[in-house]
Amino acid sequence: MNFFVSFGFSAKCIPITVSRFKNNQKNIANIKFNHLLCNSKYFYMDDKYLKDISDIKNMMNKSSQFLSLSGLGGIMAGVYALIGAFIAHELIENNNNDYESHSITLESNTFQFIVLIAFTVLFLSISTAILLTYNKTKREGETIWNSTSKRLLTNFLIPLVTGGIFALLLLQNKTYGLIAPITLIFYGLSCVNASKYTLRDVRYLGITIIIIGLLATKFPGYGLEFWALGFGVCHIVYGSMMYFKYDRN
Repeated sequence: MNFFVSFGFSAKCIPITVSRFKNNQKNIANIKFNHLLCNSKYFYMDDKYLKDISDIKNMMNKSSQFLSLSGLGGIMAGVYALIGAFIAHELIENNNNDYESHSITLESNTFQFIVLIAFTVLFLSISTAILLTYNKTKREGETIWNSTSKRLLTNFLIPLVTGGIFALLLLQNKTYGLIAPITLIFYGLSCVNASKYTLRDVRYLGITIIIIGLLATKFPGYGLEFWALGFGVCHIVYGSMMYFKYDRN
């Protein structure tokens, strides 16, 4: 009697257990499927969020940095500087007596021509840079004069104007040998100071020109050559790098 009762109980339990086992398998399968679905949705949403974050980052960079500087403008500035340095060298060579005796003064025609060349190079460089940068901002649907470009210009001009005044004081005291190094060093400082509001390449350009200015101080008598290297060759090299990295796209 007890045997049949036990057997009957066991017979009833076996199908129940098997049924529960099958239900558990279905539940596990559903859980795995739901987990996979959630993960796929998560990864999809994660990619979407990463893209949104990237877009926000780009917008923040545009609002805090002026990214429309033209590399071609840097190249042209270097070309103007090399032409100006060549003309100045020819003027000095044609006045060998003044050059050998270091008698080029503020009143001499040679010095006045050199100053005229320097201002011409500066005017052409600024005009070309503004024109090319304006065309680039117009293509990109931006404005050339905004809060970021104002900060860029302000931070660029502070060391540049300081160096210009310092150079004029050196001229007044007839310390001609330091004019080229001073202009190079302060121009490099201007680039470094303004680089936080524009392309990072401008920072490296500034550091390179500062080093050239220090070398010009170490080796007096080669100011014109270092000036051509810093304002001419460096602008062409870095301008070309910026053009191929940013402008061609």
